[in-house]
Amino acid sequence: MDFYFKEFEHRKPPEPVPHSMPRELLYQYLATCNLTLGIWYLWWRWSFALNYDAMWFSFPLVFAESCAFIGSVLFTFNLWKTKDEPRKSPPHTINECVAADSPEAGEKRPISIDVFFPTYDEEPELVKLSIEDAQKIRYPHDIEMKIFILDDGRRPTMQALATEMGVEYITRDNNVGFKAGNLRNALEQTYGDFIVICDADTRPFPTILEHTMGYFRDPDVAWVQTPQWFFDLPEGERLPQWLGRKLGRWASGLGRGVERLYGPIKIGEDPFVNDPQMFYDVIQRRRNWVNASFCCGAGSIHRREAVMEAALRSYSEQISKEQSEIEKQIRKITKEKHVEKSVSDNLRQEIIFDTEFTPYKFHVSEDIYTSIVLHSDTERNWRSVMHPQVESKMLSPQDLQTWTVQRFKYSGGSIDIFMNDNPLFRKGMGLKQKLMYGASFWSNLSAIWNIIFLTCPIIYFFTSIAPVSAYDVTFYLHFIPYVLTAELAMMIGTWGVAGYKGKTNFLSFFPVNMRALWTVLRGQKISFPATPKERQDGTFGHLVIPQKIIFGLSLISMAFAWFCYFTGMFGSYSLGGLIFNSFWTINNMMAMWGMIAAAYWTPPPSAKKQEQGSEELEYGI
Repeated sequence: MDFYFKEFEHRKPPEPVPHSMPRELLYQYLATCNLTLGIWYLWWRWSFALNYDAMWFSFPLVFAESCAFIGSVLFTFNLWKTKDEPRKSPPHTINECVAADSPEAGEKRPISIDVFFPTYDEEPELVKLSIEDAQKIRYPHDIEMKIFILDDGRRPTMQALATEMGVEYITRDNNVGFKAGNLRNALEQTYGDFIVICDADTRPFPTILEHTMGYFRDPDVAWVQTPQWFFDLPEGERLPQWLGRKLGRWASGLGRGVERLYGPIKIGEDPFVNDPQMFYDVIQRRRNWVNASFCCGAGSIHRREAVMEAALRSYSEQISKEQSEIEKQIRKITKEKHVEKSVSDNLRQEIIFDTEFTPYKFHVSEDIYTSIVLHSDTERNWRSVMHPQVESKMLSPQDLQTWTVQRFKYSGGSIDIFMNDNPLFRKGMGLKQKLMYGASFWSNLSAIWNIIFLTCPIIYFFTSIAPVSAYDVTFYLHFIPYVLTAELAMMIGTWGVAGYKGKTNFLSFFPVNMRALWTVLRGQKISFPATPKERQDGTFGHLVIPQKIIFGLSLISMAFAWFCYFTGMFGSYSLGGLIFNSFWTINNMMAMWGMIAAAYWTPPPSAKKQEQGSEELEYGI
């Protein structure tokens, strides 16, 4: 089978951004200035800058600004400093990975590792590529490594592939718990000391074990997460070639002229902003210093003992919680202060009988859920490590529909945990860990205030009613220093990783984010659909209707307001208000346009065809 990503196999992953202490200190200085100015700005907004004649408009905006500032505080703490875990040499035997009082201490046997590839409906040829790469994993010492295909699709073709490749095959007669259930079923039938979790499209590098197993010399390290890297991200098409392909040969000259003035321009470069480097190299990596980097599934290595202990603790907590709730109902009915011990014991036995032991929580975000359980374990003090170097490659969503499904799962899973089992109220976690997890959950509530930020300039343009007391010099003296220091701090704090697209994508993400929030609030479960590995046919304009509406209203309202200002036909606009809201609106429109363009994006011709087309344009053929 000829996969679309064949032409990208030569690509190499980016190196981790080198740590710079001077840059980190500069970031901390700028971030501190920004937070100080933010407090000053919000105090002024709440105390002196509300428009009391339009509180229906003024209050939502200052509320949104306050919520966004809380997010800025949490994000600043997340980015505060980098402290990579020192790399250690790979252990020879299992006794080098366990505590001195462990039953396995002193054992000289080789380490055993199970590599899991959960699959449901992926093409066998795709899984075969992953297995081939897994079989190339090397280790400097003797090791017992087994590779398992965990087939929830129960397909004879997949079983035949396992036989052909000489790897193990595990299936089950149901799909309870989906991926989490698939992993649980595999854990019950395997015995490796450590588990490497991959997705069906995860292609591990030969170095994944020799670069990560050294961390497990610390017996408290429960898992190591490696960065996920999508090697198939569209590189985009240079503007002259794109114009020539769309409009004809004459347009390529126009494109070359534009590039001479502006520099190289690429159309369709990573249209869905899938590049995860910001998340792994900046956000996750900088959680190492407070032991709060969470598991993200694929590309992670787990200590089996930790997984099982987490499951036992979660199992016990679930039983105790259910027992407490039922006994509360019994006391309410009987009017007794206590439930008899014999009744309580019988009740607990019934709950144990009805409750399944689940090493991986049956949850759409089972990876972060397991991380929370381990990080809050007061008896073991389990640690996590974010390894900064890419050790595998995988496939990215190639259309907006697939991207939407994936992001809905991520956002909904996080919100569900935040609403129903919030780690901020769990015993065992330190304050710094809670703040790190809080940053992740808070960002998934952002649709609430992002909608306000998107609609406020539209309301101002159509009504000429200002959400602040006045767009005067005092407003700008408070606002501009706050915004400038925020941008400077962000630029220094994320140095080496492009961030603008991520910020605009975050703003345009609001419909998916809001849908996920609404789903959880209604008590509905977030579904577990497998993410397709091939591009879905067609375009997906229906998925960006909210973004189109915001874009259209922003453009029309801005034109309307400037027309009224120059003609005096309607309203009482101030020049300062128009300029400020115009910049605000243009930023919003650029964010919406990125998502709208992604809905209609189609892969450009193959690299070979592009090269041929470029030569034709160059020689005027």
